[in-house]
This record gives sequence, structure tokens and C-alpha cells, in this order.
Amino acid sequence: MSRPKWINWAIAAGAGALALTLLLPTSNRPAPEPSAMPDAPHEEHANKQRLKVQDVKATDLLTRMDAKQHLSLMLEKSATMNEAEFGRYVQDLQRTHDHIRSIDVLDSKGTVNKHFAKESGKGSKVEQQKLEHSLNLAKKAVMKRQSFESSSFPLGKEKYFVMGLPSKDGNKAVVALFSQSVLNAVEQHQRKNLRMIPYPREGKFKIESVHPDTLNEVTVKTGHDNANASHFYENEIVIRFRQEPGERDMRIIKSDLRTQSARKLGYTYVFRSEHMNYEQLHSYFERKWNPLYMEPHYMYLTNEAAPEQTDTDVTIPNDILFTDYQWNLPAIETNRGWNITKGKEDVIVAVVDTGVDLNHPDLKGKLLEGYNVVDPKSKPLDDVGHGTHVAGIIGAIVNNSEGVAGMSWYNKVLPVKVLDNSGSGTTYAVAEGIIWAADHGAKVINMSLGNYADAQFLHDAIKYAFDRDIVLIAATGNDNTERPGYPAAYPEVFAVSATDPDMNKASYSNYGDYVDVMAPGTSIASTYPNNQYAALSGTSMASPHVAALAGLIRSLNPDLTNTEVMDLMRQSVIDLGDPGHDKYYGYGQVDVYKALQSASSNSAPLQFWPQHVRQQMDNTMKKYTK
Repeated sequence: MSRPKWINWAIAAGAGALALTLLLPTSNRPAPEPSAMPDAPHEEHANKQRLKVQDVKATDLLTRMDAKQHLSLMLEKSATMNEAEFGRYVQDLQRTHDHIRSIDVLDSKGTVNKHFAKESGKGSKVEQQKLEHSLNLAKKAVMKRQSFESSSFPLGKEKYFVMGLPSKDGNKAVVALFSQSVLNAVEQHQRKNLRMIPYPREGKFKIESVHPDTLNEVTVKTGHDNANASHFYENEIVIRFRQEPGERDMRIIKSDLRTQSARKLGYTYVFRSEHMNYEQLHSYFERKWNPLYMEPHYMYLTNEAAPEQTDTDVTIPNDILFTDYQWNLPAIETNRGWNITKGKEDVIVAVVDTGVDLNHPDLKGKLLEGYNVVDPKSKPLDDVGHGTHVAGIIGAIVNNSEGVAGMSWYNKVLPVKVLDNSGSGTTYAVAEGIIWAADHGAKVINMSLGNYADAQFLHDAIKYAFDRDIVLIAATGNDNTERPGYPAAYPEVFAVSATDPDMNKASYSNYGDYVDVMAPGTSIASTYPNNQYAALSGTSMASPHVAALAGLIRSLNPDLTNTEVMDLMRQSVIDLGDPGHDKYYGYGQVDVYKALQSASSNSAPLQFWPQHVRQQMDNTMKKYTK
């Protein structure tokens, strides 16, 4: 007599459960020494200062490598285009690349045949002399068929450098002046992203800073103080009623608060008063309306197809910054993982952040339309740089001989702007962005942002997306503290901390029992606004590595649920620190190749057979019990 199918399934489930121990990651690597205790304020500031300088230096190198590529391509174009075509090409290049300030095209005798220029900084007499000296040195070098690259020099408020490059046949050469305004932008960005300054500053937008546990007021004087502070709008409150208020109720509330400002998202309201602070609002709603919950309106800040190859082959893309600067992708076996999958267009990864540079050439064709929560009438354009950098880690075009390589070749990126031009945003905006992404096709949501306050309002939005089978990924924060950061610490969210190139916990990275995995986060090269590239550090940079991995896994095996994807990523790691899970390294650093191998081994990976079988059995039972 043959056995019923459910018995075979049960046997398979048992075999899968027994095999689970064989699939758990092991490591013989010596345990690195973590940054076990928070640094003293002066030590923390000094460490972050060194890291900021490192990021600026790395960005300087990126800008020079990118500049050399543009000049090389320009010389190639000059050999194949007529004069009018070449003129249009250079003018378009300058229009879309504001940092290319002047270009001189020289013939073999050193005569300038073409000059393209836009306004540059007005420096002092000495600075102008330095510029002229650098241009003359460049022209002399290219006439000897040698390349030239000056050191950086100031010209007004910005830094510049001069580069010269001869053609291979020596018949032509180009000498160009490049602005390095991106260096100032990266420096200012990292002062905020790494919490080196009190951010956001007291008094701006009527923001209060409170201790996240007690809600007692605290004063944020230094970047170090951010580890024990959360920020909220002093005259706003978030309310969820036990029963939906009617029109009469809303008229009474608005009259009592003397306001017309009441925003609703789902079942939750945000009220603003011109004459009540948060404590007064809390007392009013508690006394008169007995809501299900009340909480401050918190602010969230940036936490900054080819032929298949054998498994042993490693794909090396031709993106010019990959080999020298993208240490992060080989470190997590991304290249080998591409032999298994490069992603699929229908698996969408949302970037809930500051928006994205929608015109960046290294993101062309990878971005969906997206949404701007801050200004719904406008496109989700990035006016900070953070979101563009995050998007590039996930989806910068691979193998286009330009810039950097993203982790996914084909997954689309959905930009959702929830943070404004200060790099901060409200609970309401972040929650609305999550829900919008969930309703518009996202399979994975990356949140490189956070706050130390546990906001039920935000948690409701997280649950909304999680219940729709979305994988939610978030950065833990950059204060080297064990204090849980949100949304990363919510149980529905996959929490990511950062490692450095030596696979140690990055000195700035938060830690704690809620951390799931680590990913590279130090001096990560990626896309930056205005068609540029920059190196940034932070758990903000670690999180999108894991979001991209989740997108690759869901591209390869769409049958996996969000919890199965998260479990797979936890178990397919390079184990660091103490064996198994620990508070400094989570389960370990993600391993793209190992995770994709596990995802592709069956219709569901072996370690998920019990729940996968139950799901099949439930589906079968539903068919016969309708």
C-alpha cells in the first residue's frame, strides 16, 4: 500500500531538520577584537575625524580616476566625430557634469584648437597664478606625450585640480580644469552622517531632544551626545484613537488646539498646535480622548547578461573604479555570486531615503519613478547625496566602463524621498514612505536612517509592509553604542551593522543583541549627485549591501517568504567574533555566494523545508476544503 503524500512530506521535513546543523556557518578565523565599550567623547570624535579625512581622501582619488576616464573617452570621440559633433558632445558633457569647468583641445604643436569653459571660482592673485602655472605644466607635459595631474589647490571657496592627457598617436591632447566641490560636500555630509556635530541643531524647526527611554529633555552639545538622544517636534503629537473620530470629534479637537493641521496615515493622526507643547498636547488627549497610544512626532536622520561561468570563476566588471576602490564587493563574495544570479527587473528594491539623482549616468535605466513624501508635487530628487550613494551600492550599472558597479545588474531601484535637504525627516514622512513603497511593488525596502526612540506609529507602518511579505532592511547607527536604534531594532526588520576592510566591527558602528548581520561600511565608493562619485562611511552604507542581497535572493527564488529570506541571510554568513550570534557581529558578515547557493539548492532551501512543507500542505488543504 503506497504512503499518502503528506507522509513523504513529513519525512522530507524531518530530514531537512536533521541536516540543519550541517548547514550552519562555521569559521576557524581568529575572533577580531571588537570595539567593546563606547569611546570617551574626545576619543570618539578623534576616530570619526580620522574616518572623515579618509573618506575625503578616497573621494579625491575617485574624482581623479573619473576625470581621467572622461578625458580618455573625449580623445576617442575626437578621432571619430566631425567638428560640429565633437563640439556638441563636449558641451553636453559640461552641461551634465558641472565639475568639468574648462577643456582645451590641443593639436600636435600645442595650439589650442577648441576651448570650452564655464565660470569657475574667483580666487586671489596667488591662487590665479597657481591655476595658470598648473595649466602651463599640463600643456608642456602633453606635448611630450606624457599625462599630467596637479595637486589640489584652492580657487575661491572651492578646490580644483588640472589634468592633461595626450592621445595615443600624439596628434591631439586635452587639458582640463576640474572642480572638487564634492570634497566639501562629503566632509559636511560625514559630519552629520557620523554624528560628529549636534544634529539636528536645537531650535531649528522647533525640535526638542529627549532621552529615548524616559523622554526627559536632554541637551545635545556634542556629536557624542546623539547616542542618548532622540529628536521630535515640540508642538506636535502622534495619536491613534481607540475608535475612529467622526467629523464632529475632529472639529472639537481642531478648535481646542486652535489649529487646522491634522494629518492622517492609516489609522494614525499627527496633530500640531500653535499654543501647546508636546506635554500639554499629551495631557489634553489623555484627559479628553483616551487614545490607544500617544507619542512624539520623532525625526529620523541619515545613518548614511553574460554567459554563465563555473562556480570557481570570478566576474570582474569593467567599471573603472571597481578594481582599485570597491573592496567591499569582493569582500562579501559578490563577484562569485553573480555566477548564480545577477537579479531580475521585477524584483524591486525601494530606497527610503533623501531621494536619488535621477539623471546620474551610472543609474540610468535602473530607477523607477518613485515618490517624494516631502513634496508630493516634485520628483524624488536627492538634495543631500545620501540616497544617491545608497542607490548606487544597490544598483549602479555594471559593466558600462564607467564609475562603480552595483551589487545587482538588473533589479530596479524605487526612490522614495522621506528626508529633506537637511538629511532629516519626521515619523510621519518615513511611515508614509514605507507604506507607499509597500503599495507600489517593493519586494525589499532599505532604510539607512534611524532614531533611538521606539515609535509605535513607525512600527505600525513597518508591520504593514512586513505583513505584505516585504523584506525590511535597516542600518543600526553610527554612535558605537549598544542602545537599540529604530527601525533597525523592530523584530520585523533585519538590522545591519558595519565592518571595515579588515572584517572588524567598524569603530563607529552600533552593536547589540538585535543586530542580525554585518556588511562593509567603511569608505564605500558609490554614486553621488551631479554625476559624481564619493566614498562615504557609516552603517548607512552597510545596509544597502544586505538590501541588494535580499533582492538577488528574491530574484533567484521568488517562492521564499520574507522571513525565509532573512533566515537564509542570517545563516549564510562569514562567522565573526564569538561562534554563532553575538552582540558585536550579529551572526557574521554576509556572504553573497553562500546565500545564493543556499537559495538555489532547492525550490526552498533545505533549512526551510519544515515551514515550506507546511505551507504546501496548507495550500493543498485549502484546495480540497473549499
